[in-house]
Amino acid sequence: MLMSLQNVKEVPEEPATENPVHCNLSCCVTVCESSTDGVVIEHPRANGLVEASCGASLDGNVDTANESSEEESTGEREEENVAHNEVMSSSTKTTVLNTETVNAQRPNSLSVPAASDLRLWTSQEDGEVKLRMEDSGLAAETPLTVDQLFTSAVDKFGDFTALVWKDGDQQKRLNYREYHQNCRIAAKSFLKLGLERYHGVCILGFNSAEWFMADIGAIYAGGFAVGIYTTNSPEACQYVAENCKANVIVVENHKQLEKILQIEDKLPHLKAIIQYKDALKEKRPNLYTWAEFMDLGRNEPDAPLDAILSSQKPNQCCTLIYTSGTTGQPKGVMLSHDNVTWTTHSISRHVKLTEATEAQEVVVSYLPLSHIAAQMVDIWSTMKVGGVTYFADPDALKGSLVNTLKEARPTVFMGVPRVWEKMQERMRSVAAKSSTVRRKVAAWAKDVGLQTNLAKMNQNGSVTRKPLSYQVAKKLVFKKVRNALGLDRCKKCYTGAAPITKDTLEFFLSLDIPLYELYGMSECSGPHTISLHNAFRLTSCGKEIVACKTKFHQPDQDGIGEICFWGRHVFMGYLNMPDKTEEALDADGWLLSGDLGKQDKNGFLYITGRIKELIITAGGENIPPVPIEDAVKEVVPLISNAMLIGDRKKFLSMLLTVKCQVNAESGEPEDDLTPEAVQFCRSLGSNATKVSEIAGGRDQAVNKAIQEGVNRVNQKATSNAQRIQKWIILDHDFSVVGGELGPTMKLKRPTVVKMYQEQIENFYKELATPSTPNNPLPPK
Repeated sequence: MLMSLQNVKEVPEEPATENPVHCNLSCCVTVCESSTDGVVIEHPRANGLVEASCGASLDGNVDTANESSEEESTGEREEENVAHNEVMSSSTKTTVLNTETVNAQRPNSLSVPAASDLRLWTSQEDGEVKLRMEDSGLAAETPLTVDQLFTSAVDKFGDFTALVWKDGDQQKRLNYREYHQNCRIAAKSFLKLGLERYHGVCILGFNSAEWFMADIGAIYAGGFAVGIYTTNSPEACQYVAENCKANVIVVENHKQLEKILQIEDKLPHLKAIIQYKDALKEKRPNLYTWAEFMDLGRNEPDAPLDAILSSQKPNQCCTLIYTSGTTGQPKGVMLSHDNVTWTTHSISRHVKLTEATEAQEVVVSYLPLSHIAAQMVDIWSTMKVGGVTYFADPDALKGSLVNTLKEARPTVFMGVPRVWEKMQERMRSVAAKSSTVRRKVAAWAKDVGLQTNLAKMNQNGSVTRKPLSYQVAKKLVFKKVRNALGLDRCKKCYTGAAPITKDTLEFFLSLDIPLYELYGMSECSGPHTISLHNAFRLTSCGKEIVACKTKFHQPDQDGIGEICFWGRHVFMGYLNMPDKTEEALDADGWLLSGDLGKQDKNGFLYITGRIKELIITAGGENIPPVPIEDAVKEVVPLISNAMLIGDRKKFLSMLLTVKCQVNAESGEPEDDLTPEAVQFCRSLGSNATKVSEIAGGRDQAVNKAIQEGVNRVNQKATSNAQRIQKWIILDHDFSVVGGELGPTMKLKRPTVVKMYQEQIENFYKELATPSTPNNPLPPK
């Protein structure tokens, strides 16, 4: 494709030496203060909930998380937010930031509401909110717009490389000055196409430089940046585009274009479509290549764009993150400029990201950018410190990711649990084919690594003299593993967006690769807690980021309650959904996560389940499914996915899938077992090589092994009601394509129940089930 990225450089594979540019930040602070007129700040109120706040100093924030979404929350919410319109008492006073007003006007602009009229939330596209600021510390930092964040980065890191990608066999890159200029051109092009204030620019495609520029360009032009999952159906795309009144839709290729062409007649606000990869297969009115799009704004005057930028306020919406819709229609999570810029600032401080003037951070962009986790890591946090983002190939999750990792050698890497699990499976498969001597050396090294790192973890990362055995293991095994994965420079390996098993955490810890768990959700701009190298515990999501607070609503005798958030990372509201917004926030503005959890005496947060996922048996016992599911997967390595059934039933049952190969093109699960699964079957005396030879109880050896594993899990059950009485192996594994998993690989439980309703009904037709001395049948 003919690229139109201004000043794109073609370079050899070896990166060029950077020439840092330094700049005094005082000018940036002066500028940023000019656009905070009318911004109101508010302090939290406790009102009887159990509260725990971070006791750290100004080191405070992280990236994102074991992300849940409010759409999956349940429990009764407050019907009304009666306190939102009130001026707070002296103990929780509201402070108004009085600064010089910039009077530039834009189409559709509304007058700024009086300070007393602002609330902590809004569902209106043109709404403004009070900011949850404090009197001191990180939460007292001056609010910034996205433009002010980017401009500051350009002033400090203008000549440093910002983006790197492959175009065929050539590597291309942009520095921060060029990156910024291209975003401005994109913004002017959007305005030329007729982008209206508070209207969306939807982006549907894999991660790329164009994705970033379309996102930032939309924000600059006064619209909303709106990512759409690439796996969405045409109907799902229509819902998002219609909900955000999209004027422009940016697609990656013809495959994604076809979805939009099917629905364009149903989108009354749509004015143009832009395709940023591959040549157009046909010319159509208002359909542009990326080069044509950029040419629209290249010679446009700067004044109209500058007027828009100067009139933007930190407490106005800039980005919409749509929830995945696992329990209903997706909701548009409204994130303000301050949500983005303040959270970014906190991330860089908390995890101690290094500014480019000292040593440049490197990340690899491959997770869906329609998800807040990827945006916070790939776009905003990296920008804050002048880091460089490498773009993976579109088939990254089908096997090519490791190639990009080896090339980029990231210093920070974020992976959802399934990514780490796939790495684990691959390494175990390779190890199984090694010689006896190599396997023994690896086993010894892993034992040394696990014990050494557990000791370090329990001492909160304090520097102790590591045993000689660790140094030997590091040279013989650990360094080689890191080199093979492209993680030899990576000091920060994160996991989030879904639960991860203890088995996977211990596997990587034994290889001297600690995985730091994160927790948060779209509604809190990504992160709420994060584990650090000197503050982490296995299965814990870490501690709150600086200047954010946690409460537990209605905690039980064990301290387990619904996790609630407070901080400047809490979202503005759901677009055009005031009722849903009020359900998500309590009367004092605390965000209700829908997750159940507790904190230990050291402040580490543990997620125990989701309210909506809780299984309530016919006998009235509340059972969190994830711990039981993880236990089965741990004792039976053949199992890929497990889903516990039993809501309003007399006993528990389970749907199981086995590990199989995945089609590299379509992402569909295939019939062939993975090498690891075949090896497991061989150890049982089974000759099975395909799922179809195992599913439905066709292989007695495998059945016996699974039942023995289930028995072991049942032996540890805290009550008879928590024992698995029946199970079945399904014909194929769960997948995003199949509909059982969401875009971040989360199990879509209501969907699975509907899809496998027949199998579930068969569980409960009669009570007969395999019985062993350790797994007695419940009385009929």
